[in-house]
Formats: sequence, structure tokens, C-alpha cells
Amino acid sequence: MPELPEMEHYRRALFPLVAGKPITTVRVEREKTVNVPPDAFCRLVLGGVMSTVERRAKHLLFPLSSGLTLHLHLMLGGSMFYGTEEQKPDRSAQVTLGFADGKQLYFHGLRLGYLHIHDPAALQEALGKLGPDPFDPSLTPQRFAELLRRKRGTLKSVLVDQAAVVSGIGNCYSDEICFAAGLLPTRRTGELDAGETRSLYDAMRHVLRTATERGGYMDVPLFAGDTLTGGFDPLCAVYDRKGEPCIRCGSPIAFAEVNSRKCFFCTQCQH
Repeated sequence: MPELPEMEHYRRALFPLVAGKPITTVRVEREKTVNVPPDAFCRLVLGGVMSTVERRAKHLLFPLSSGLTLHLHLMLGGSMFYGTEEQKPDRSAQVTLGFADGKQLYFHGLRLGYLHIHDPAALQEALGKLGPDPFDPSLTPQRFAELLRRKRGTLKSVLVDQAAVVSGIGNCYSDEICFAAGLLPTRRTGELDAGETRSLYDAMRHVLRTATERGGYMDVPLFAGDTLTGGFDPLCAVYDRKGEPCIRCGSPIAFAEVNSRKCFFCTQCQH
């Protein structure tokens, strides 16, 4: 499932491609993907101009010139592609937005995900329960430590809880952050001392920043000739690396289920 680095990478890549372009065609192939009847969705979106592309946690937002906002959550299996009909992947698109230059933005695999249209009040309600963004300037190390102390549970469960300490982190980056901080994902938040909490904060920002700059770990190209998307996948230290040697000590990477989520870690380097 795309997490903060994937969605921030998509945001940066899509902005110069779609911002300022009027939407000239709209197709909805799966009614459940949108939150209003397809005819109404098409009517509300058609002719709109995406003024920018924004991100909130794992969500992408496309504000329209009408004052409405397209709200995307890819969930598990969702992806996007920007290009021509001839360039697009051979998979069905639940929603397609077309532009005057012949390029289209395809939303694939939205069986669990969605592309909703909201007015400002509805958008606020949809996003209102999310925790702070890891890069929010107000999320200082002190504020992070305070939020962490309030939430009891394992590091794995707390980091992936979108309404707890931070939002935007899922299975992959919770494991990568814990490895970078030298902490087992099974550690309880109440057990961490001040130094460990600061290490977790620094690791979180470093891992998420590096992963974003490398295009995230999901390797489905966003457009023809895209060579950046998925560039972080070979750099993952532990995620999906069960049995492979640890890059620090050479011990086999361990796998376990923590709070019903798959979890990868090094039993020698993480404490």
C-alpha cells in the first residue's frame, strides 16, 4: 500500500503534469470508486482546473477551480498513470480524467481505494482525524515525545495508527524507521527513554525523506519513461527481506506478526 513517501513522490511528479490544465473528459467505470452518482461526479469535475496537487498523510488532494477537491486514497493495489491511451498499462481504470493535450490521468486498481469529490466542509471531516504529518513544523522532537507517551502499545502499532502520533506511515516504513533507530518494533512506547525517543524521531524523518527522494518502494511507473518511481525498494533494509542478511551485522532478517501486521526486523541490531 502506498505510504507517505510514495504519495509525496506522486504529488511532486504530478504537479507539473496536471496543474493548470482544464479537465476535458471524465470517465467513471466503477460507481463504488466515487462518492456521488457517476453522472454527478462527471458534471462536477468536467471543465475544472487542478490548481495544484497536495498531500495529507497517505491521501492526495486535487483542488479544483470550482472550490471542490478531488480526494484520492489508493489503498491496497491502487495506482495511477499519466499519459496517452497507447502508453497506459494494460489494466482497467476505475476513473479516467482527460486533458486537451490528449494526455489522461488513469486511476487503476481502486477496488479498495477511492476518488471522492468534496466541498471544504466534507474534506475537513474526511481528514480531520488524521494525526500530524511527520514533517509538520509544529511536530518538534518534544511534541513527538509527548504524543508518544500518551499512546500505549508497540512501536509497530503506534506508528501505523493514522490518528495516534503521526499519519502517513504504514507497514513498510514503520519497519524501516525502527531499524534505522535500532529499536525492535515490538518495544512498548512506555519503555522508551528520552534518547531512544529522539532516535526514533530522527530516524522517522531521515527514512521518509530519503524514501521520498528515491521515489518510494512501489515500482509501478507513473508515466512513460519514469525511472525514479520505486527507486527506494532495493534500499529497504528489512522490509520484505525475511532471511536475507542484515546490512549491518549479517544476521538473517526475522519475520513476525505484530498486532496482526507483518513485521521485519533484525534481532541483533535492534533492541
